[in-house]
Amino acid sequence: MTDFDYDVAIIGAGTAGMSAYREALKYSDRVVMIDGGPLGTTCARVGCMPSKLLIAAAEARHRAESVGLFGLRAGPVEVDGVQVMNRVRAERDHFVSFATEAIAGFAPGGLLREQARFVDDNRLELASGKQISARSIVIATGSRPVVPAGLEPAGDRLIFNDQLFDWTDLPSSVAVFGTGAIGLELGQALHRLGVRTHIYGRGGSVGPLTDPDVAAYAAAQFSSEIPIDWMAADASVARDGDAVIVRSAGGEERFDYLLAAAGRRANVDNLGLENTSLTLDAHGVPTYDHLSMRASYSDIFIAGDSAVDLSLLHEAADEGRVAGENAARYPHSYRRARRTPLTIVFTDPQIAIAGRSHADLLRDRMDFAIGEVSFEDQGRARILGLNRGLLRVYGDRPSGLLLGAEIFGPAAEHLAHLLAWSIESRLTVAELLERPFYHPVIEEGLRTALRHLNHHLGFGPNPPLRCIDCGPGG
Repeated sequence: MTDFDYDVAIIGAGTAGMSAYREALKYSDRVVMIDGGPLGTTCARVGCMPSKLLIAAAEARHRAESVGLFGLRAGPVEVDGVQVMNRVRAERDHFVSFATEAIAGFAPGGLLREQARFVDDNRLELASGKQISARSIVIATGSRPVVPAGLEPAGDRLIFNDQLFDWTDLPSSVAVFGTGAIGLELGQALHRLGVRTHIYGRGGSVGPLTDPDVAAYAAAQFSSEIPIDWMAADASVARDGDAVIVRSAGGEERFDYLLAAAGRRANVDNLGLENTSLTLDAHGVPTYDHLSMRASYSDIFIAGDSAVDLSLLHEAADEGRVAGENAARYPHSYRRARRTPLTIVFTDPQIAIAGRSHADLLRDRMDFAIGEVSFEDQGRARILGLNRGLLRVYGDRPSGLLLGAEIFGPAAEHLAHLLAWSIESRLTVAELLERPFYHPVIEEGLRTALRHLNHHLGFGPNPPLRCIDCGPGG
């Protein structure tokens, strides 16, 4: 039997890596984590937490300037960019400290602060030249922003969200390239904080939405607030002094910065994967089993953004736990059922997908029906002045089970959780309609959509088409 230095070596100390480390320790005390980069997790340092801090400031200003709807009077809200970014950075650092303190609590010798490369499936060479061996290895090296082709002329005025949150003040203008979650969130936030913002897309995507009706509605709403070119594949970039010039079919515009928000790529290209037995896909990422996180038929596992399946913190944590357990128990590794998918984008209105997306259902040729509700006449949404949005829910025709939903609307982060929990519990649409709904609440809009879906599934009568949840007893 081979005498390894460790039972499990984990490359990367982010969310997935820390989850893998904690899980592996349940089965072995011969576990090591290796990371030579900045600590603190992508989410805390440059992702979900600092972006939500910027969004919170933008939403506070937007709501304050929208009180006229209620017969209230307020003047323009002045934005102090220095103070906005001071809070973003201070709170960001506070969240990062949670992760670094957790790592500091690991057992002595549990973390090696070096970069590592594979020598073979079971050996790693550290930056110092030292080699270590492990019975199983977990790749949890995270991801980095993609640099879209054609943006290089922007030079040092080309930034990513990694740099944006280190700003000490807000600029006067920014061009945002990308209409995914990051581009829409940051673009709208900057616009609402008084930064002249123009968003450029290249493929027509509207965040993660795949339902054509919901995507079209959301695109129209965003376009009514922010200058957006959804299909600007022809856009070109040039530099003129400190200014970035963007030319497209819509004309020419000058900006202080160009923010690239076109997605992220796995940090696996410098790991020496060519020295392993792993099979790599077209992007150089190891092929792996999504339920065991085992790469190919090796004793190497992969988790988090390194896998580039769902770059979300809760998914990274789940994958880390599975990878850590299986790596520690290898060769007695098992497949684990994954939780119901849940995606949320913190724009206004919010975007969310719970369970199977519209595209998933079409791809798998599912026999499904659709129910929907517009929030424009939904009672509680109108009371709050948040009556913009469209929710579509999907149900399985043979069984009546709820399969998924796509949402653009108020409180989508909460509606999506209710839907995901219901899907996880394998509830039928008819069973959901037996649950209590208070009045007046946003959730009554969900009930309307479920009633329509239940009818289209053949399990209930056809309800009125609008505002059936506005009055008592609706």
